[in-house]
Amino acid sequence: MKVKIVNRSHHPLPAYETDSSAGMDLRASLSEDIVMKSLGRALVPTGLFIELPVGYEAQVRPRSGLAVKKGITVLNTPGTIDADYRGEIKVILINLSSEEYIVKDGERIAQMIISAHAKADWIEVDELMETGRGAGGFGHTGTK
Repeated sequence: MKVKIVNRSHHPLPAYETDSSAGMDLRASLSEDIVMKSLGRALVPTGLFIELPVGYEAQVRPRSGLAVKKGITVLNTPGTIDADYRGEIKVILINLSSEEYIVKDGERIAQMIISAHAKADWIEVDELMETGRGAGGFGHTGTK
């Protein structure tokens, strides 16, 4: 699939790190470092603008290494970039660690996945088909 992209950063375009990677890393595009206090959040620019085909979205997700090693994650995970959005891709990061974290220019801060999606047409009914699970939700199957 071909996707149009404008790169106003001085960093390389997002790329798949391996042949089997689903996500491409997004880099911070900063003129100065961002200092994130414990439990602080920041809107981090990437300098990237994309034009997705209708029927696709880009999902912004945390980088697992940054999350486990530093406690830095994407706050609205997954963040959705719609096909008609033309603004700069920015990532909402949150520092869930007890220590200050400094985001530096060029740092890989999140990953982006391009995904097809379907549109739903609602059919209003009076009741739904029964299943074995029924209305069982949050934790209904236990932990073992």
